[in-house]
Amino acid sequence: MYVAIAALSVPEENRDAYIKAAEFMANWSMDHGAIEVMEAWEAHVPDGKVTDMRKAVAAPEGEKMVTGWVIWPDKETLDKAKEAMGKGEGFENYPEGDPPFDGSRLIFGEFEPLFTRGRG
Repeated sequence: MYVAIAALSVPEENRDAYIKAAEFMANWSMDHGAIEVMEAWEAHVPDGKVTDMRKAVAAPEGEKMVTGWVIWPDKETLDKAKEAMGKGEGFENYPEGDPPFDGSRLIFGEFEPLFTRGRG
């Protein structure tokens, strides 16, 4: 198992556009071998005294935090998907218009699980 995790902020008024883009990417990821995709919209993200999620992505007023992950069977499957993404494979029907968030402030990382509980 190999996990790709992202954190970003999205202007509140772009929520529906973000969902469309995220649904497209979730389907694209599943088509390229992902096991699971999860996207979550901010419900309660407190401000911290030293650091917090908003500071991590330099979120301005009026933007909501979004986080999510894609679980891949292994790093090799993700690497193949990233290669396909770099070539634009399968993006012909990506939602039109400007992206619903500022991608320059997105945080992305890849992780090897230490352990898991639940859901099998």
